[in-house]
Amino acid sequence: MKDTSASADTPTTADDDAGPVASDSVTPKPSRPAKASSRGATPSSDKFTVVALGGSAGSLDALEKFFTQLPLRTGLAYVVVVHQLPDNQGELVRLLQTFTGLPVQEALDGMRVHPNHVYVAPPDHDLNLLHGLLYLMKPTQARGRRLPIDFFLQSLSKDVGERAVCILLSGVGTDGSLGLKLVMENFGMVMVQDPDTAAYDALPRAALATEFVDFVLPPELMPAQLLDYVARPLDPRPARTPGTSSVTQPAHALQKIFLLIRQQTGHDFSFYKRNTVFRRIERRMNSHQIKEFTHYVRYLQENPYEVEQLFRELLIGVTKFFRDAEAFASLQHHLKEVLLRKEPGSTVRVWAPGCSTGEEAYSLAIALLEVIESLGPERRLKLQIFATDISATGIDAARAGLYRENVVADVSPERLARFFTKIDGHYQVRKELRDLVVFALHNINKDAPFTKLDLLCCRNLLIYLSSELQRNLLPVFHYALNPGGLLFLGPSENLTGFLDLFQPLDVKWKISRRTEAAATLPRLINFPFGMARQSPAAAH
Repeated sequence: MKDTSASADTPTTADDDAGPVASDSVTPKPSRPAKASSRGATPSSDKFTVVALGGSAGSLDALEKFFTQLPLRTGLAYVVVVHQLPDNQGELVRLLQTFTGLPVQEALDGMRVHPNHVYVAPPDHDLNLLHGLLYLMKPTQARGRRLPIDFFLQSLSKDVGERAVCILLSGVGTDGSLGLKLVMENFGMVMVQDPDTAAYDALPRAALATEFVDFVLPPELMPAQLLDYVARPLDPRPARTPGTSSVTQPAHALQKIFLLIRQQTGHDFSFYKRNTVFRRIERRMNSHQIKEFTHYVRYLQENPYEVEQLFRELLIGVTKFFRDAEAFASLQHHLKEVLLRKEPGSTVRVWAPGCSTGEEAYSLAIALLEVIESLGPERRLKLQIFATDISATGIDAARAGLYRENVVADVSPERLARFFTKIDGHYQVRKELRDLVVFALHNINKDAPFTKLDLLCCRNLLIYLSSELQRNLLPVFHYALNPGGLLFLGPSENLTGFLDLFQPLDVKWKISRRTEAAATLPRLINFPFGMARQSPAAAH
């Protein structure tokens, strides 16, 4: 996250002839009044920006300051999701209508979202967005455990992608801190109220702690920045190929950015999908009001902290406990057969590359322990999980196993009581569970794999890698697994071209069994097995 100390009196500008004059602040303060966006919807288009405003205690004052500064015809739609008492039905709608001339209405089941309208989530329902329609769902969590902002941001990010804007205002708790990562992952924009202006600063500070925030502003300055943002980014661009060049993106600019990242972090992103990398870079350029790739290269050279921020954004770790609960239930079902084949007293070995901050690794540990216990004490199976990532910050957080209280939305009360300890508003994974997981720095692109595995879980990592690297990695996964071992991928990943190596067991949740077939030498020869040696015990 960038420094937020820039003066509000100094507007951020960029002079293309003189090179970039980039803001040193995450909060470039507009020097002109807010005006309607040129990216607003037209009568023939439904491709407009949808702005989610979330908050809890103290957010009404922030909403008033926001909407009183907002022009009437921006071409954007606004969805307000705040924590309300159940008996406040309709009260927030009436109050918001006094702040703005825009039509304000409570969200109804099947209601279509239109630009220049404000929709308010009712207090006793969770809100979803699908194909531009709002849907109400009865909460499955108790009132004190609900996270309505995260719930809505998850569907918003999937439904409108880069046209999603998340604005988090005054409040208590941490609701929204997971959802904002999903918005960022899908190339949307995140804006947070300056905690010094918030009646309750816990919610904004939790959002800032993720370090995935574009702008930090008082609510009355947010409309101008919002409209300035939507007026500029995400113009349609032709598909790029590695050989193309232009005035704003010379052929070697991207390679220079890769070099700067590698020099500072030691990691090579040249094997990541080009479109994803370009979009992340363009997001960073936009936040600094830099228009040309060559200028951004210069900015990176002059600002090592920006290199670190770009590195972090390329690694956005959107993870949570038991992500896709149905997938974990299916995994437990298929694991029983694998574990029944194990010799009594033997060790179940698992590898989870790309583990981020550890939520998935601990979810695997819990799931495996439950399966082992269901087989009976006579099996005496031991468990060893290797969880790896290239982010030292992520590995440190994973080892600590300390998570915000919003994990209650993803972990059952029974599992919370057994595997977690509540400490000062957080939940910490108990030591006996942490001891089962060895966290280590490891680069899946070049380091030797962990082997003799019964389960390899690599979810939502391959989708960011180039097809060439994917083709190299899947035979390595086959090599790393024991015959009959399981490969657990993300729902958007597939094994096309490698069905001789893996037999699908659950097509929906991408659970496959390693076949007896041997990966041919040409399939393995491209992977640098000799470049690293594993000493995971030392890394724990």
